[in-house]
Amino acid sequence: MEKIIYTFQATKAINKRVHVGVVGSGDLEIIMEPSNDLNTQVMIRTGINGFKETWEAVLQRFFEKHDVAALVKINDFGATPGVVTLRLEQALEVSRNE
Repeated sequence: MEKIIYTFQATKAINKRVHVGVVGSGDLEIIMEPSNDLNTQVMIRTGINGFKETWEAVLQRFFEKHDVAALVKINDFGATPGVVTLRLEQALEVSRNE
């Protein structure tokens, strides 16, 4: 099991805690919570080792586009970069809905 942590600067806060996805073959779950400061901290737990650079590229692209401050926990079970982006988009959408 590999644990990876990234921090990104942000300016826009999310308003509520959200949980999307499931930990299952080829998928992942994301828990996104409001942050108390203008940073996003992403904590990843994955059973697939050796993809740190791929994770960084996917997350960098997402948070440059969306600029949200949040605490993000990702539990991965072999999701592809496309699935990661989809789940992040889904979590952000749910966080914006009342």
